[in-house]
Parts: sequence; structure tokens; C-alpha cells
Amino acid sequence: MQRKRINWTLSTEEGGESARTRGVRAVTVADIGVVFQPIVEIATGSTFAYEALVRCTVPEYAAPPVLFEHAVAEGACGKLGRMIRDVAFGTCGDVALFVNLHPDELTARWLVRPDDPVGFHSRPVYLEITESAMLSHFELCRDVVTELSQRTGARLVVDDFGAGYSNLERIVELEPSVVKLDLALTRDIHLKSRKQVVVRHLVNLCTELGASVVAEGVETFDELKCVRDLGVTYAQGYLLARPASPPPLASWPLDAKGRRRGPPPLPRRKEVAQDDNLSTDLPAVRQSARPTKPSPAKPSGPASSRPEKAPSTRPHKPSLRPSKG
Repeated sequence: MQRKRINWTLSTEEGGESARTRGVRAVTVADIGVVFQPIVEIATGSTFAYEALVRCTVPEYAAPPVLFEHAVAEGACGKLGRMIRDVAFGTCGDVALFVNLHPDELTARWLVRPDDPVGFHSRPVYLEITESAMLSHFELCRDVVTELSQRTGARLVVDDFGAGYSNLERIVELEPSVVKLDLALTRDIHLKSRKQVVVRHLVNLCTELGASVVAEGVETFDELKCVRDLGVTYAQGYLLARPASPPPLASWPLDAKGRRRGPPPLPRRKEVAQDDNLSTDLPAVRQSARPTKPSPAKPSGPASSRPEKAPSTRPHKPSLRPSKG
């Protein structure tokens, strides 16, 4: 009689299923993390808002593009987007927030539900959609954004602007509040004169249309200084802060005159408060407090200006030496 061979498979997942086998639909809020990166106003160095970025703790879905790729395949983008927003708005605090939207979320209708956290945040909310997705889902994007804007006050952000998909007529019709330049335009812009020409014209166009411009991916001081000189309103990138939770403070490298900040100044010696009866010259105070032996005054001018010598108070002693007779 032939024995039946049994194959054993080790798995760390409950029930012997891997996360990939269970799929994105099995991902819960406990598996979702969100980090925040500041968007900084270049003119003042103050933080304007934060962008929420998803970080899934399931190893197979650690990279956001992979996470959404499987969500699209499973038709789970709507549920995934809602979980990300629940975590983002629950942990961001009292700050203006940029939230990324996948185009498949627009068809799922999760976003327009009355209980979505977009409608309950106390600070401005910006819905960020890539330029390519906006153009491929133009009518749907226009309808959803219009509904949300009227009901919650959320504003539209065009992401990756200038990536090669531009249809300016369509973008103008959507009336975005903010336009984010594509990373390719920001990278090494201080070395590329043609990029500078393109960005300068895009900034002028957006300004005339009433939209602010964000330069993403700013990683060097030279890139920041260049986009500032080209009129860009906001900057975002590793130079200012890496994504973190809770929302991190931005490290601003420019001083009030737009120059690179130097090292912090050395601490100054503590000064004594000035008063009518107190000298601020510390060495002089210490010197005057030391007991010193009186020394004869040295002449410092003509005889007529010398002070008169005070009479001696020492008693006169008679001489004991015998006088010569």
C-alpha cells in the first residue's frame, strides 16, 4: 500500500494565507499609516499646508504604487481611499491638508458620501489629482469636484502639471486653486535654462488664472532659490522636511533677504541690566570691589592745575637727639 505524501507549507499569516493571497480588500485601517510633508510658502518660510502620503504596513503593499495597482485590479480603490482619509484626518491635527485621489475613487462614489471626513475638517482641504487622470476622467472629475466644493469647500489641485499631458483648455475649465509642477521640471532647474523658461511661463499663466504654484521635489538650495526667483509660490521636498508623523516642522534654509542661512550665532555674554546706580561694565565693578593700597597721585598737567596737597594730620614728635652746643 502506497502512503499518501503530505506537503507542509509554513506561513506567518493567520489561516495559512499570505497578504497577497488575501488581497487589498483584506487590508484594514490598522494596516494603514499616513505620513505628512509640509508645503512651505517661499516668501515667508511658513508652512502653508501638509500633503498626506500613505504607508501600508503589509510588506507586500509597502510601496504605494503597488498598493493601488492591486486595489485597481480588485476594484477596491474606493474603500482603500476612504481608509486612508480616515487615518489622515484623524492624525494630522489642525492643519490644512492635501489629499491624493486615485481616478478610480471618483467612480466608486465613496468620496461623496455624507460621512466622509473631507466634509468635517476645520482647516482647508485640497483634493489632489494628477494631470493625466484629470484629463482621462474629465467629466467625472468635474462633476465630483464641483459637488464636493459646493458641499464641503474642498479645493482642486492639479498634480504633475507639465508632465506632457497638458490640455490647457480642460484644466482652465476645472478652475484649480493650486497647480503642482511635475518633478521633472524641478530637478536641476538651476542648471537648465530651458526649464526655467517653461516654469516662468507656467507661473505667469497660473497667476493670471488665479492658481498658486507648488514646486515639488525640491532637494537642493540652488533649486529652491531658482524656483523662488521664477515666481513660484510654494515649495515641497526633502530640503525642507521628509515625510513624518505627526506633521513635522519645516527647516527653512533662507534668511529674510533670501540668502542661505549660516550657522547659528555663538551665545553672547549675559549683560547686566542698566540702572542709574549700577554700572554695566562688569570688569570695572569687579576691579572697584578689590581692596587696594593708596598710591600717590602722579602729576598729569601743569602746576597751576594740580590739586592742593591736604595738610597732614600726623602729630609732631619732638626730636630725641641731643643738640650740639
